[in-house]
Amino acid sequence: MPPFPASLLASISGYFLLALCLLQFGAFTANAAQAFETPVIASNEQEFLTNLPIVLTPSRLPQPLNEAPAAVTIIDREMIRETGYRDIPRLLRLVPGMQVGQERGDSHWVTYHGLGNDFPSWMQVLVDGRSVYSPGNFDGVDWTSLPVTIDEIERIEVVRGTNSVAYGSNAFLGVINIITRHSADTPGAKASARAGTSGVRDLSLELGENSETGGLRLNAEDKRDDGFAGLHDGKHFTLASLRADRRIDDHDELMFRFAASNGSRELGYPDSTFNNNAERGSETLNATLHLQWRHTPTPGEEWLLNYYRNHDRTSEDWVASAALGPITANVPLNRNRSSVRDNLELQHRLTFSDTLRTVWGMEVRHDQVEAPFLYYGAANQSSDLARLFGQTEWWFKPKWSLNVSALVEKFDSDAPHVSPRLFANWKVTPQDTLRFGYARAWRQPTLFERYGDVRAVYQGALLVQPYMPNPDLQAPRIDSLELGYLSQIQTWNTRLDVRLFNERIENYIIRVSHPEFTAPLLSATLPTARYENLSAPVTLRGLEYQFDSRPLPGTHLLFSHTMIDRSCNDAFVTQLTAPYSASLSWMQDWESRWSSTLSLLRMGPMAGGTGFVPQSQYVSKAYTTLDARLAHKVKYGGTPLEIALVGTNLGGRHQEIADRSEQFLHGTNPVNQTSPMVWLTLTFNPR
Repeated sequence: MPPFPASLLASISGYFLLALCLLQFGAFTANAAQAFETPVIASNEQEFLTNLPIVLTPSRLPQPLNEAPAAVTIIDREMIRETGYRDIPRLLRLVPGMQVGQERGDSHWVTYHGLGNDFPSWMQVLVDGRSVYSPGNFDGVDWTSLPVTIDEIERIEVVRGTNSVAYGSNAFLGVINIITRHSADTPGAKASARAGTSGVRDLSLELGENSETGGLRLNAEDKRDDGFAGLHDGKHFTLASLRADRRIDDHDELMFRFAASNGSRELGYPDSTFNNNAERGSETLNATLHLQWRHTPTPGEEWLLNYYRNHDRTSEDWVASAALGPITANVPLNRNRSSVRDNLELQHRLTFSDTLRTVWGMEVRHDQVEAPFLYYGAANQSSDLARLFGQTEWWFKPKWSLNVSALVEKFDSDAPHVSPRLFANWKVTPQDTLRFGYARAWRQPTLFERYGDVRAVYQGALLVQPYMPNPDLQAPRIDSLELGYLSQIQTWNTRLDVRLFNERIENYIIRVSHPEFTAPLLSATLPTARYENLSAPVTLRGLEYQFDSRPLPGTHLLFSHTMIDRSCNDAFVTQLTAPYSASLSWMQDWESRWSSTLSLLRMGPMAGGTGFVPQSQYVSKAYTTLDARLAHKVKYGGTPLEIALVGTNLGGRHQEIADRSEQFLHGTNPVNQTSPMVWLTLTFNPR
C-alpha cells in the first residue's frame, strides 16, 4: 500500500477529529437537559452497591473490588470495544500509574511507575494466570508477538502496587492479568477487517460453538502495518488461539488453550555507529500450551492445577563494519535466541466460615535459554524456581477485614526470599472503603542481567564488549506503604479510586560503564558496561486516582491522574519515572446506533529504559496526544455490521521512548517520533 502524503494525513486527521467532536457535543447536549432535571439514580441502593465487579488477581480469592487488599483497575470487554485499539499496551495507558510508550511502531515499553530497563520485567503479565515473561526476550514481554487477540479478552485486571506475595518476583510493582473469555461464551462466527494509513491491513476471525458441557473457540488474526513515518519499523504477524472448556461433572472442569504467533518486524537505523544497530529484519515464533483442571468438591472449596509451556524463537542477524587501520572489518552480529519455560502450579482455596477463608499453593518452574551471541562461551542458560504462597482473609468485625499473606521463593542456588503482606479494609459506610497496609517484595535479577556477555570479535581480536556479566548481582527489594480509598457516588453513578503510596526500593539494578575492565579496540566509542546494584535507595511517593462515571444515559467518563515524587542520589534514575501522567476518556452510545470515543492522553518527561549506550541520558519531553473512534451499527443482508473509524496519535508527532544508541548521535533532535494512524474497521456480527 503506498504511503499517504503528510498533508493528506493531516487533513484526514483534522476533519475526523472535528466531525467527532461535533457529534459528541450534539449527543451530550441532546441528553443533558433531561438528565440534569432528573438525576440518574440506580433503582435502589442495594442494586447500586452490588454493581462492584468481582476481581481474582489481588489475592487469588474472588472478592468485590472494595474488599481487595490492593488497588485494582478493570478494563472490561465493553471498554476494549469502545476504544477500537489494535493492541493491548494502548489500553493500559488508561490505567492510573501506568507509564507506556512506543520506541517505534513495533515495540512497546510497558511499566507501572516507570523504572525498569529496556525490557521491563517489574510488573507481572499473565494470560489466564499464566506468566508470559520470556527468558529468551531478555526476561521481558514481547507485546507485539504475544499470542492473544483483542477479540478473545473478557477483561484485564491491573493490580497497582506490589503483588509478589501472590505471583512472585515479576510482580514487584504490580500485575497485569489478561483474562480470556470462556469458550462457551458468544458462539457463532465473527469477522473483521481493518485498513488505513501507515499500511494498516488487519483481518480477524472468530468461530465458536457451545454445548451443555462446554465450548470450543478459535480466534485468528493477521496484522500488518508500516509503522511510524520515517522509521524502519513495519511489522506483519499472524496469530491464532484455540480454547476448549469441558465440564466433566458437577465438580470437575478442564480448560485447554493453545496459542501461537509468527511474524516479522523491521528494526534498526541506517546511520548507527559501526552499523551496531543497522537496519535489519527479525523473525519471531511464540507459542504456548496451557492446561487447567478445576475441582470443586464443595461450594466453599476449590483445587486448581495449572501446567503451561511457553516456547519462543527469534532470528535476528546483521553485519557491522568498522575501520581498523587500512582495512574495514565486517563483523557478523546477531541476537538469535530461543527459550522454553515449563511451569506447574497447584492452588487450593478453602472457605471455613462466612468470616474466614484462605488460599495456598505451590509452583515449580524450569527455564531454558539458548543464545550463543548474548551469552558468550555459555550459549545454554537455565534457571529453576520453586515457590510456596498462602493468603488468609479474616473479617474480624462486620466492617473490618484483614488480609495476611506470605510467599517464599527460591531461584537456583540463591537464598530463599520471603515476601509478606498485611492489609486491612474498613468499610466506613456501604459506599466508602478505606484500605491501608504494608508489603515487602523481592525481584530476582534476570538471566541476562547476571550472565549476559555480548562481544564482537574480528579475527580473534575483541572489538567491543557492550555487556559484561555480573553474577554477584543482588535481588532488589521494595517496601511499600499504601493508603487507599474507594467510594461509590450513587447520584451520578460514579466510582472514585484513590491510592496514596510510598515505595522504597533497595539494590535497584542499573547499567554502569566500565571501560577499564577490558581493553576492546573500539572501547572509546562503545564502552564496556554491566548491570550493578545502586548503593542508594530509590523512593517513589505519590498519589494516583481515577474517576469512573456514567452521569447520563449512554455516557461513560473516565479520568485518571498520577503524581509521583521521585527521590534518589542518582539524578538519572529519577528520570526513569515520569513525574505525572493523566488520561481522560469520553465514551458515548447513542440511540441512533452511533457510538464514539475520545481519549486525551498526557505523559510527563521520561527517560524510558537504560539504553545500549550507558552514558546517554536523553529524556523524552512531555507530550499530549489524542485518540478517537466513531462507529455505526447497521445490517447488511440481515447480518449485523459495525463500521468504525479509529485514529491514534491525532495530537501530532512526538517522541515517547528514545533509542539511546541512535539518539546519542543526534543530540536533542528526536529521532523516532510517533505519527498519526487512522483506519477503518468493518466487523460482521459484532459482540
